Amino acid sequence: MPAEAIAVAVGPVTRGPVSTGDNSPTSRGRMAGQSSSRVDDAALIREAQRGDRAAFEELVRQYDRAVLRLALHLTRSESDAQDIYQEAFLKAYRNIGSFRFECSFYTWIYRIVTNLCLDHLRKRQVRKEDAPVATDSDGEEFDLLAQVADDRSGANPERDLMRRELGRRIKHSLEKLTPRERMVFELKHYHGLKLRTVGEILNTTEETAKNTLFRATQKMRAALADLKR
Repeated sequence: MPAEAIAVAVGPVTRGPVSTGDNSPTSRGRMAGQSSSRVDDAALIREAQRGDRAAFEELVRQYDRAVLRLALHLTRSESDAQDIYQEAFLKAYRNIGSFRFECSFYTWIYRIVTNLCLDHLRKRQVRKEDAPVATDSDGEEFDLLAQVADDRSGANPERDLMRRELGRRIKHSLEKLTPRERMVFELKHYHGLKLRTVGEILNTTEETAKNTLFRATQKMRAALADLKR
Protein backbone atom coordinates (compact mmCIF):
# COMPACT_ATOMS: atom_id res chain seq x y z
CA MET A 1 0.00 0.00 0.00
CA PRO A 2 1.32 3.44 -0.81
CA ALA A 3 2.70 5.01 2.35
CA GLU A 4 0.85 8.27 1.90
CA ALA A 5 -2.49 6.46 1.57
CA ILE A 6 -2.08 4.84 4.97
CA ALA A 7 -0.77 8.04 6.48
CA VAL A 8 -3.94 9.81 5.46
CA ALA A 9 -6.07 6.97 6.80
CA VAL A 10 -4.52 6.84 10.26
CA GLY A 11 -3.91 10.54 10.78
CA PRO A 12 -1.66 13.44 9.87
CA VAL A 13 1.76 11.86 9.61
CA THR A 14 3.54 15.03 8.51
CA ARG A 15 7.19 14.12 8.62
CA GLY A 16 8.18 15.40 5.19
CA PRO A 17 6.10 16.02 2.07
CA VAL A 18 4.43 13.21 0.22
CA SER A 19 3.38 12.71 -3.36
CA THR A 20 -0.08 13.74 -4.50
CA GLY A 21 -0.16 11.14 -7.28
CA ASP A 22 -3.24 9.32 -8.45
CA ASN A 23 -4.42 7.34 -5.43
CA SER A 24 -8.11 8.14 -5.64
CA PRO A 25 -10.79 5.63 -4.62
CA THR A 26 -11.55 5.29 -8.32
CA SER A 27 -8.01 4.22 -9.24
CA ARG A 28 -7.66 2.13 -6.09
CA GLY A 29 -11.02 0.42 -6.35
CA ARG A 30 -11.29 -0.48 -10.00
CA MET A 31 -12.85 -3.78 -9.08
CA ALA A 32 -15.55 -2.06 -7.04
CA GLY A 33 -16.39 -0.09 -10.18
CA GLN A 34 -17.23 -3.30 -11.97
CA SER A 35 -20.73 -3.18 -10.41
CA SER A 36 -21.99 -1.48 -13.58
CA SER A 37 -21.29 -4.69 -15.50
CA ARG A 38 -23.29 -6.83 -13.08
CA VAL A 39 -25.97 -7.58 -15.68
CA ASP A 40 -23.35 -8.81 -18.12
CA ASP A 41 -21.71 -10.81 -15.35
CA ALA A 42 -25.04 -12.43 -14.53
CA ALA A 43 -25.45 -13.56 -18.13
CA LEU A 44 -21.94 -14.99 -18.20
CA ILE A 45 -22.49 -16.75 -14.87
CA ARG A 46 -25.68 -18.38 -16.13
CA GLU A 47 -23.88 -19.57 -19.23
CA ALA A 48 -21.01 -20.89 -17.10
CA GLN A 49 -23.50 -22.70 -14.88
CA ARG A 50 -24.80 -24.43 -18.00
CA GLY A 51 -21.29 -25.65 -18.72
CA ASP A 52 -20.08 -22.95 -21.08
CA ARG A 53 -16.37 -22.82 -20.32
CA ALA A 54 -15.83 -19.83 -22.59
CA ALA A 55 -18.25 -17.80 -20.48
CA PHE A 56 -16.27 -18.56 -17.33
CA GLU A 57 -13.04 -17.71 -19.13
CA GLU A 58 -14.55 -14.32 -19.98
CA LEU A 59 -15.29 -13.74 -16.28
CA VAL A 60 -11.68 -14.59 -15.54
CA ARG A 61 -10.49 -12.10 -18.15
CA GLN A 62 -12.65 -9.37 -16.61
CA TYR A 63 -11.37 -9.88 -13.08
CA ASP A 64 -7.97 -11.54 -13.34
CA ARG A 65 -5.89 -8.38 -12.86
CA ALA A 66 -7.95 -7.19 -9.89
CA VAL A 67 -7.73 -10.61 -8.23
CA LEU A 68 -3.98 -10.86 -8.73
CA ARG A 69 -3.50 -7.28 -7.51
CA LEU A 70 -5.51 -7.99 -4.36
CA ALA A 71 -3.63 -11.22 -3.63
CA LEU A 72 -0.26 -9.57 -4.24
CA HIS A 73 -1.12 -6.63 -2.07
CA LEU A 74 -2.30 -8.75 0.84
CA THR A 75 0.42 -11.40 0.75
CA ARG A 76 3.36 -9.18 -0.33
CA SER A 77 4.67 -12.15 -2.27
CA GLU A 78 4.53 -12.68 -6.01
CA SER A 79 4.71 -16.45 -5.75
CA ASP A 80 2.06 -16.67 -3.01
CA ALA A 81 -0.15 -14.25 -4.93
CA GLN A 82 0.09 -16.38 -8.06
CA ASP A 83 -0.82 -19.49 -6.06
CA ILE A 84 -3.82 -17.77 -4.47
CA TYR A 85 -4.87 -16.32 -7.83
CA GLN A 86 -4.94 -19.78 -9.39
CA GLU A 87 -6.62 -21.39 -6.39
CA ALA A 88 -9.26 -18.63 -6.25
CA PHE A 89 -10.38 -19.07 -9.85
CA LEU A 90 -10.22 -22.85 -9.58
CA LYS A 91 -12.46 -22.65 -6.52
CA ALA A 92 -14.79 -20.26 -8.34
CA TYR A 93 -14.98 -22.61 -11.31
CA ARG A 94 -15.81 -25.57 -9.11
CA ASN A 95 -18.48 -23.65 -7.21
CA ILE A 96 -20.00 -21.50 -9.95
CA GLY A 97 -23.01 -23.80 -9.98
CA SER A 98 -23.86 -22.76 -6.42
CA PHE A 99 -23.70 -19.02 -7.15
CA ARG A 100 -27.14 -17.66 -6.15
CA PHE A 101 -26.91 -14.06 -7.43
CA GLU A 102 -27.31 -12.69 -3.90
CA CYS A 103 -24.25 -10.52 -4.45
CA SER A 104 -22.18 -9.34 -7.38
CA PHE A 105 -19.56 -11.59 -8.91
CA TYR A 106 -16.77 -9.25 -7.82
CA THR A 107 -17.97 -9.50 -4.19
CA TRP A 108 -18.06 -13.27 -4.49
CA ILE A 109 -14.59 -13.60 -6.03
CA TYR A 110 -13.20 -11.05 -3.55
CA ARG A 111 -14.61 -13.17 -0.75
CA ILE A 112 -12.85 -16.24 -2.10
CA VAL A 113 -9.55 -14.39 -2.46
CA THR A 114 -9.71 -12.73 0.97
CA ASN A 115 -10.53 -16.03 2.68
CA LEU A 116 -7.56 -17.67 0.98
CA CYS A 117 -5.35 -14.73 2.00
CA LEU A 118 -6.64 -14.86 5.58
CA ASP A 119 -5.73 -18.54 5.78
CA HIS A 120 -2.31 -17.76 4.32
CA LEU A 121 -1.67 -14.89 6.76
CA ARG A 122 -2.78 -16.93 9.75
CA LYS A 123 -0.50 -19.82 8.82
CA ARG A 124 2.38 -17.40 8.30
CA GLN A 125 1.66 -15.79 11.65
CA VAL A 126 1.75 -19.17 13.37
CA ARG A 127 5.08 -19.94 11.69
CA LYS A 128 6.27 -16.47 12.75
CA GLU A 129 7.75 -15.80 9.35
CA ASP A 130 9.22 -12.46 8.48
CA ALA A 131 7.23 -10.30 6.11
CA PRO A 132 7.67 -11.71 2.60
CA VAL A 133 9.43 -9.88 -0.17
CA ALA A 134 9.07 -9.89 -3.92
CA THR A 135 11.72 -10.87 -6.44
CA ASP A 136 12.54 -8.75 -9.45
CA SER A 137 13.53 -9.93 -12.93
CA ASP A 138 17.19 -10.17 -11.85
CA GLY A 139 16.38 -12.43 -8.92
CA GLU A 140 16.98 -9.68 -6.38
CA GLU A 141 14.59 -9.47 -3.43
CA PHE A 142 12.96 -6.18 -2.55
CA ASP A 143 10.38 -4.89 -0.09
CA LEU A 144 7.17 -4.15 -1.98
CA LEU A 145 5.92 -1.59 0.51
CA ALA A 146 9.21 0.27 0.61
CA GLN A 147 9.05 0.88 -3.13
CA VAL A 148 7.13 4.13 -2.88
CA ALA A 149 7.50 5.76 -6.28
CA ASP A 150 8.03 9.50 -6.53
CA ASP A 151 9.35 10.91 -9.80
CA ARG A 152 10.40 14.07 -8.00
CA SER A 153 12.43 12.32 -5.31
CA GLY A 154 15.65 12.39 -7.32
CA ALA A 155 15.79 16.13 -6.75
CA ASN A 156 15.31 15.68 -3.01
CA PRO A 157 17.19 12.71 -1.48
CA GLU A 158 16.10 13.70 2.03
CA ARG A 159 12.45 13.48 1.05
CA ASP A 160 13.03 10.12 -0.60
CA LEU A 161 14.73 8.83 2.55
CA MET A 162 11.84 9.99 4.73
CA ARG A 163 9.30 8.35 2.42
CA ARG A 164 11.17 5.07 2.58
CA GLU A 165 11.37 5.30 6.37
CA LEU A 166 7.64 5.96 6.51
CA GLY A 167 7.07 2.93 4.26
CA ARG A 168 9.13 0.72 6.57
CA ARG A 169 7.26 1.95 9.63
CA ILE A 170 3.89 1.39 8.00
CA LYS A 171 4.87 -2.13 6.96
CA HIS A 172 5.90 -2.91 10.52
CA SER A 173 2.66 -1.50 11.94
CA LEU A 174 0.57 -3.49 9.44
CA GLU A 175 2.30 -6.66 10.60
CA LYS A 176 1.12 -5.93 14.15
CA LEU A 177 -2.52 -6.08 13.10
CA THR A 178 -4.49 -9.30 13.22
CA PRO A 179 -5.08 -10.84 9.78
CA ARG A 180 -8.72 -9.70 9.82
CA GLU A 181 -7.86 -6.16 10.95
CA ARG A 182 -5.29 -5.87 8.20
CA MET A 183 -7.73 -7.24 5.64
CA VAL A 184 -10.45 -4.74 6.55
CA PHE A 185 -7.97 -1.84 6.66
CA GLU A 186 -6.52 -2.59 3.25
CA LEU A 187 -9.82 -3.35 1.54
CA LYS A 188 -11.19 -0.03 2.79
CA HIS A 189 -8.22 2.29 2.35
CA TYR A 190 -6.31 0.73 -0.54
CA HIS A 191 -9.03 -0.85 -2.63
CA GLY A 192 -11.56 1.90 -1.87
CA LEU A 193 -14.40 -0.45 -0.95
CA LYS A 194 -17.35 0.61 1.17
CA LEU A 195 -17.60 -0.97 4.60
CA ARG A 196 -20.86 -2.65 3.62
CA THR A 197 -19.04 -4.35 0.74
CA VAL A 198 -16.11 -5.24 3.02
CA GLY A 199 -18.59 -6.85 5.39
CA GLU A 200 -20.14 -8.84 2.55
CA ILE A 201 -16.74 -10.00 1.36
CA LEU A 202 -15.70 -11.12 4.84
CA ASN A 203 -19.14 -12.61 5.49
CA THR A 204 -19.85 -10.30 8.41
CA THR A 205 -21.91 -7.19 9.11
CA GLU A 206 -21.08 -3.62 8.14
CA GLU A 207 -21.01 -2.69 11.83
CA THR A 208 -18.51 -5.43 12.62
CA ALA A 209 -16.32 -4.31 9.70
CA LYS A 210 -16.55 -0.73 11.02
CA ASN A 211 -15.47 -1.80 14.50
CA THR A 212 -12.60 -3.85 13.07
CA LEU A 213 -11.48 -0.88 10.98
CA PHE A 214 -11.57 1.35 14.07
CA ARG A 215 -9.34 -1.05 16.04
CA ALA A 216 -6.92 -1.33 13.12
CA THR A 217 -6.77 2.44 12.68
CA GLN A 218 -6.16 3.00 16.39
CA LYS A 219 -3.29 0.49 16.36
CA MET A 220 -1.78 2.07 13.25
CA ARG A 221 -2.11 5.55 14.72
CA ALA A 222 -0.40 4.46 17.93
CA ALA A 223 2.41 2.74 16.04
CA LEU A 224 3.07 5.86 13.96
CA ALA A 225 2.53 8.37 16.76
CA ASP A 226 6.20 9.35 17.01
CA LEU A 227 6.19 10.39 13.33
CA LYS A 228 3.61 13.07 13.98
CA ARG A 229 4.55 16.61 14.80
